[in-house]
Amino acid sequence: MNISRILAYTTRHLYLYRRSLPRLMEIFYWPVLDLVVWGFISVYLSEYRGGLPAFVSFFLGALILWDVLFRSQQGISVSFLEDMWSRNLLNIFVSPITPSEYIASLLVISFIKLLFASTVMVFLAWLLYSFNILTFGFHLIPLVANLIVMGWSVGIVTTALILRFGQEAEVLAWGIAFLFQPVSAVFYPVEVLPPFLQGIAMFIPSSHVFEGMRAVISGGDLPVEKMVWAFGLNCMYIFISVVFFFWIFRRVKEKGLLTKIGE
Repeated sequence: MNISRILAYTTRHLYLYRRSLPRLMEIFYWPVLDLVVWGFISVYLSEYRGGLPAFVSFFLGALILWDVLFRSQQGISVSFLEDMWSRNLLNIFVSPITPSEYIASLLVISFIKLLFASTVMVFLAWLLYSFNILTFGFHLIPLVANLIVMGWSVGIVTTALILRFGQEAEVLAWGIAFLFQPVSAVFYPVEVLPPFLQGIAMFIPSSHVFEGMRAVISGGDLPVEKMVWAFGLNCMYIFISVVFFFWIFRRVKEKGLLTKIGE
């Protein structure tokens, strides 16, 4: 066993992290995320030592709705990655298909995947824990719709970044949605967050959705103001994400990077 060869190969991988933000995120992002999210959950639970009302419903509802956002983003990003892994992107974009048609097809794929995954989650939540999220009734429609559109916005931006930076940015496809989890107040109310994070949460559509979910589970009405605010933010973000994708796509073609993606 040659120590110099071991060190040489180790150094080779360490050099990859010098100028790669996505790879550095892979090292530091997940520990920080776990600490922040579960720390705020602990703070939330400590305020209800006498018992948290609808505890199971809060958490199971949050898990199902968070999965809607995550699967919406994954449906776009992973479908794009499959084209990249198979070195099929160049073939796709030399065909008559336009970038807008490609994005539209990714949205359709994302919705179909989400439909199957969510059906399984809802059924298992009912079977194993006697929790039926369908009891939300029509309140479920604006909650789910806002999360799907936000997931699509994140997925389109992720796809654009991978298109620009190549395989080193693949890690974003698996982790970028979780970047929004702490300020989305998935498992705890927004008021648990520090004031500066509460300010950020106001501009995250999912934070309004999960606040609305907790209001419905607590027996109240769906807060219309929060849903309108989330809808307005989503309209702005989906527009920005599409414009960003087209700008990146044009830059990639100008630089001749399309032929190098996946190599």
